[in-house]
Amino acid sequence: MDTEPPAAAPRRSMLSYAVFHLLEPLRRMAVAVRTLGSPYQRYRHARALHGIRVALALLATLALSRGLDLPHSVWASVSLLTVIGGIQHQGNIRRKAMERGMGTLLGAAAGLLLILLDQYGGSPAATIGAMSLIAGLCAYYAIGSGGYIALLTAITMMIVAGEGDDSMTMGLWRTLQVCIGIAVALVFSFALPLNGSYAWRYELALNLRRMQRVIRRLQTDKPLTPEARSAVFADLGKRSIALRGLMPSAAKEMRLSSARMEEIQHHQRAIMASLEVISSARLQEPREVQLALARAFRGDIGQEMRMGLLAIARALRAGDTSVLDTVPARRTPAVANAPATSTGADDPADGGTAGHAGEQAAPVAVLPPAMQGPDWVMRETAAQIDQLRRALLVLPRQRN
Repeated sequence: MDTEPPAAAPRRSMLSYAVFHLLEPLRRMAVAVRTLGSPYQRYRHARALHGIRVALALLATLALSRGLDLPHSVWASVSLLTVIGGIQHQGNIRRKAMERGMGTLLGAAAGLLLILLDQYGGSPAATIGAMSLIAGLCAYYAIGSGGYIALLTAITMMIVAGEGDDSMTMGLWRTLQVCIGIAVALVFSFALPLNGSYAWRYELALNLRRMQRVIRRLQTDKPLTPEARSAVFADLGKRSIALRGLMPSAAKEMRLSSARMEEIQHHQRAIMASLEVISSARLQEPREVQLALARAFRGDIGQEMRMGLLAIARALRAGDTSVLDTVPARRTPAVANAPATSTGADDPADGGTAGHAGEQAAPVAVLPPAMQGPDWVMRETAAQIDQLRRALLVLPRQRN
């Protein structure tokens, strides 16, 4: 009997696509407002909360400028949107506030000096040359640790001085408007900040869960395709880089040393690199070796690795890593790369125990040459997971 093929899903029009991308952020903002009490929900809706923060800050700036009936009020809004920056974390708010204040003061001073130079120097070319020189110096220092200060200095200078031929009165009004915008931005940067320690915990937990999914896939007889493998480890690497950016704020909030955070990051990277090596080996080895690798991962060590990563991820998500102290110690069965020729356990002359009834030497498994490398990497990965578990025991307990 002939049957009609299933109808294809209707494609979205450009208008519906645009409407969706306009309404979706508003929906997320509404959800974020309802879940402000949960650190995890604030982490999930960080972009929405940042949008709310910027909208309220701009509303306050416009109301203040218009309420005081100040001229050149547009520059307060421009300054606010320029310096309010991205998502703020509790651990770096004060440093950012200091950088914004310094950049504003330096830029305003440079702009007023340029106006004085134009009025009393008598040469517009000298004013333009000095302005270009200062901009070049700011660009030079913008690439480096003080880049944010240099960038704000150049922007504020141009707002205050214009093209250098404005009056001192106009420059002072613009300076006041810039200061208003900066002040409002600093006030709202302290409103509903994200805790860097929470974001760091949740991102690390997510990465560990993705790694245990890789192990679960390695336990099957079908390996990852090269394309899927590249996508998985690219995602893991991207999140690992994001974790490094959160480490300074998280260390300050949790009162941990940078060395401890680096140790945790090292173990996480080592686990990811080991899994990448093993997954690559499965693609390059013959079919029988691939099946042997899958069987090895289904054994005790593979299950121990997967459950260990899950336990760590759950503890990080819950905000209490002290439960990891109850995880049983890692088991490491003996494996030999080649058959043993003799053992001292059966030689009474070497102090063996052959004469004691009921005591036998533990069996030693002998692996084929193709499995010896992956087996060693598996054991090193299990050791790294155990070391990561112990390194995370020092994290303070946090409300989730």
